[in-house]
Amino acid sequence: MGKRVAVVLAGCGVYDGSEIHEASAVLVHLSREGAQAEVFAPNISQMHVVDHVKGQPMPEQRNVLVESARIARGNIKDLAQLDVKALDALIIPGGFGVAKNLSTWATQGKNCSVCREVEDVLRAFHAAQKPIGLCCISPVLAAKLFPGCEVTVGHDTECEKWPYAKTAESMRELGCKHVNRHVTEIHVDPRNRLVTTSAFMCNAPIHEIHDGIGNMVKEVVRLA
Repeated sequence: MGKRVAVVLAGCGVYDGSEIHEASAVLVHLSREGAQAEVFAPNISQMHVVDHVKGQPMPEQRNVLVESARIARGNIKDLAQLDVKALDALIIPGGFGVAKNLSTWATQGKNCSVCREVEDVLRAFHAAQKPIGLCCISPVLAAKLFPGCEVTVGHDTECEKWPYAKTAESMRELGCKHVNRHVTEIHVDPRNRLVTTSAFMCNAPIHEIHDGIGNMVKEVVRLA
């Protein structure tokens, strides 16, 4: 029987939820590895809703679980129902929803808090020594919760290719070790059983982002 992997989403859409290409890549690669994805999201309100054409907030409210269900094709559960004992690993795709809905990183940076249900799940997998895969901005959750951990969000020098590189410095200020990696590469922290990759933190062709996520998923499944 294949490994059972929890995938936690943060809404639907790069600017206010989960990055859809990243979430899809995670699900595709889990399928390719013969693993069973079980999708969850917290039943909470989004920080705000963004018009993805204009890139501007809209005057409406949406729910993270309801929006995440769009990506999961309706096959999703409330994060409060997640049973760590029944699962082998955890993966959290990126997207600004991680920094806006699953945490307050978008507004508070290193001084952020993590959504209680998300923190509880991450700590439970960590305590059980079950692997955790994180991509794009989601490694900031590990940096906040597991001081001294090793992660990558790509590179630490800002340029056209790495527009969000300053994130690495904020993570270092939390006491974690940031390791520079190319978009197709991963970094493994064996002590904390964390597997991270940069995904859309890099301005790269989408197939390279897809390949990097694939390498992350493959290693998470191998460690499970």
